[in-house]
Amino acid sequence: MSEIILSDDKALLQVDRIHNWLASSYWSPGIERALVERAISGSHCLGAYRDGEQLGYARAITDHATFAWIADVWVDEAGRGQGLGRRMVSWFVDHPLFAGIRRIPLATLDAHGVYEGIGFHAPIRPERYMERLQPGAADILRNQP
Repeated sequence: MSEIILSDDKALLQVDRIHNWLASSYWSPGIERALVERAISGSHCLGAYRDGEQLGYARAITDHATFAWIADVWVDEAGRGQGLGRRMVSWFVDHPLFAGIRRIPLATLDAHGVYEGIGFHAPIRPERYMERLQPGAADILRNQP
């Protein structure tokens, strides 16, 4: 089996595949393709590939100076269990373009242990965090386990 290669070349992204993954996710069920394309356009994206097939995707919403939010980390069934999610998030954390960024949050329902191993933890001062949700997004969150 060939090695899995990570690349932030957006030209390699298989947008149909990414859209299908995200539309089936718990955090963006049914997301429209146009919205996925806008998210890709405004983000620093990373793909994971084996033999030309995309197996993973993650993106960072960032100014490359002080803040980056890691989002949409997805590993295809064929790539799971190989540490690929952690490897993609580590790619951002270790990349020179992200050096010195003071805060890199991410949100997860079930992969806390994956990311704790590379330095992520619950917010030190959660009382300082707020969010504004569109009604549909609030409904999704309220209906999650």
